[in-house]
Amino acid sequence: MFIRCMLRNIYSFGDEKEFNMIPAPRFTRLKGHKYQSRGIELLKLASFYGANGAGKSNLIRALEFLQDIVVTGDLPSPMKLRRMKHFHSSESPMVLAVEFINEDVPYIYAVEIGEQSVLKEELYISGLGKRTDELVFERSTKDGGKTVLQLSEGFLKSEEGRVLKGILENNLIKQNKTCLKILSELDNPLLGDTRNAYRWFTHKLAIITPEVRSGGLAHRLDIDKEFHRYAEQVLCSFSVGIKKLLTVKKPIAEFFGDDNKTDMEVLLNKVAESPGAVLGLFNPDGEEIVVVEENGKVFVKQLKTEHTTKDGRPVMFDLSEESDGSIRLMDYLPAFKDLLTKDVTYFIDEIERSIHPLLIKEIIGKFSADDNTKGQLICTTHESNLLDQEIFRQDEIWFVEKNPSGSSDLYSLCDFKEHNTKDIRKGYLTGRYGSIPFLANLKDLNWDAYDFKK
Repeated sequence: MFIRCMLRNIYSFGDEKEFNMIPAPRFTRLKGHKYQSRGIELLKLASFYGANGAGKSNLIRALEFLQDIVVTGDLPSPMKLRRMKHFHSSESPMVLAVEFINEDVPYIYAVEIGEQSVLKEELYISGLGKRTDELVFERSTKDGGKTVLQLSEGFLKSEEGRVLKGILENNLIKQNKTCLKILSELDNPLLGDTRNAYRWFTHKLAIITPEVRSGGLAHRLDIDKEFHRYAEQVLCSFSVGIKKLLTVKKPIAEFFGDDNKTDMEVLLNKVAESPGAVLGLFNPDGEEIVVVEENGKVFVKQLKTEHTTKDGRPVMFDLSEESDGSIRLMDYLPAFKDLLTKDVTYFIDEIERSIHPLLIKEIIGKFSADDNTKGQLICTTHESNLLDQEIFRQDEIWFVEKNPSGSSDLYSLCDFKEHNTKDIRKGYLTGRYGSIPFLANLKDLNWDAYDFKK
């Protein structure tokens, strides 16, 4: 479960800003939106609104960056890091922190990044404001690049622990790498919290940007019959013309034929290097091709759709023949299923892209009304039809706005203390909550002056 995040000096966020999923005590509507975890309540939904360029997507990008450096353990190049910093504070460090719960244990993970190194990195078991946070590890980089690592007292009581600490400081931890991944891979029972925290980043946090496609969908539909039934039922209910989802499966030699043996050999080598892996790649038409080994044989799987003609005959379509909206809905299918059945947190940027306003409202409305969901959905959007207090609580609606200094501010609708009968959509569009674009008088723009046809 995601509790909150804090960010400073990254992308359009200059000063420290916080976003959280903690419900405001004074709101009693939509009680089913509050999950109970470790004695605290957490919200299931949140949406971000704001003008173009306000910084909505930058919040998602910042969390995606944090996830990436934790999972891979690698920092980007110094040049890329400089470009990521806020333009007012290019010499100051970048700071990111996230508080979350995994396997019933609350954690706080934070990292401070300088010009080309991790200045500080720490993981604590969170006291959730009720007790003192408990150290798991704290790492800092001193002048000259020396790493100093602090670990729990229990870890340092043994000779083995003290020796391992020295090896980590002097050999394993590099200044341009995060160390949560390294610590999580060590076979030491006293480092179990590093493994648990690392698994949250790899298995419980999912980020979908407009460019991201759902990998391995054809394979999952093929091997998971329950998911296949769910996906077809949901997609048919959207009335986009798709009647069935089909996985076309061929032996790799049959798929590539004699003219593409070189490409086939490359893929066969990759499969041999990673037994059990599912390899996904996209053809020039944007269709995913999944390569997987099953029972000692290598197959290629492709996702197709089935429509019906007026006289009821089935017709198979390639994915490239489907609309952008239909493809986007298919990409969301694993997320929809996970949110219903798993303790996961999804961040989706521009959730309404290519999807009809009434349809995206219906989808999110169903998730909102379902009291049996397990996951959290956090999204950015421009879709004002979602500003509905029957779908979102006031503390689930957030706004992003550029302040006079050019930095992004975050604030919640609950700061305005609106009544639950208020038409917040109308209030938003008229600028009551800020976070909308300034629309100049189009006549004053004098577009005719640029008509070169005259």
